[in-house]
Amino acid sequence: MNRSTDLIECRPTITSTLFSSSMSDDERFQNATLRPILLLQNDLLVEVFKNYVSKHKNVFYTLTIQKQLDYIENAIQRDTKFRNSLKGMIIGQFTLEEYKFYITNSSALNKRMMHLVKERLISNIQAFHPVLA
Repeated sequence: MNRSTDLIECRPTITSTLFSSSMSDDERFQNATLRPILLLQNDLLVEVFKNYVSKHKNVFYTLTIQKQLDYIENAIQRDTKFRNSLKGMIIGQFTLEEYKFYITNSSALNKRMMHLVKERLISNIQAFHPVLA
């Protein structure tokens, strides 16, 4: 049993991802590691955000679309506890090698990671609206 191999094997392959020799190491890490992990964790991220909205009195559901987009960004950028929880869900899927790379430049990689989380939540915004019977 090899943790790194198992983690990588369970990640989805993103066929549209391009790699080039001119890419920075951070960009390569984003495309090879962060994007597949976020796709794998998509349903969990959606549920975690729904729970976040619920714990904040469901104000999110009363907002205009633009205000909802702002709400998502503010939750990720300004709520440290929520942000750290999101980071943990992603970092916990890293192999040891990926983690060792991550800690060499965690500040810049955290920015990339949270930007991708925000984009993923925004792309799932319909999932946050209660289904009307």
